[in-house]
Amino acid sequence: MRIIAVISLVAALTFSLWAAQTPAPTVKVVSATDLAAIIAKQPKDKNGNQTFIDLAPYNVNMEHRVVGQGASVHEREAELFYVIDGSGTLVTGGKLVEEKRTNEANLSGTSITGGATRKVSKGDWILVPEGVPHQFPAVETLTLMSVHLPRK
Repeated sequence: MRIIAVISLVAALTFSLWAAQTPAPTVKVVSATDLAAIIAKQPKDKNGNQTFIDLAPYNVNMEHRVVGQGASVHEREAELFYVIDGSGTLVTGGKLVEEKRTNEANLSGTSITGGATRKVSKGDWILVPEGVPHQFPAVETLTLMSVHLPRK
């Protein structure tokens, strides 16, 4: 009986020491007021991009578009978009035109050929899996939240 009590005590102490040394994961909260301030800071006359949550390997960006943008492929992460305001045209799939390597995990291009085109607007959610070309070539003042979701 004493052996069981000693083993239990040692196990409890070991777990307590381990738990005390393991840092709690960081949590970032952005209030509705904070988000409204971030949106208000977006430039009205040009494209803007601001990271407002950066907890590596995750990040959340505010993207404001007044003109279309080039095409992208993220080879190691999906990208989740939420349309906060405005509308635009989204092209996904197909193949990048004038493909260039941006860095070790991303490609860019001037446009997409052979992709699917759809209209997106306020309130829409869009999930682009890793490896899928995507582009917002035409916008009517589009404000997006984008979340990069890396593959583990």
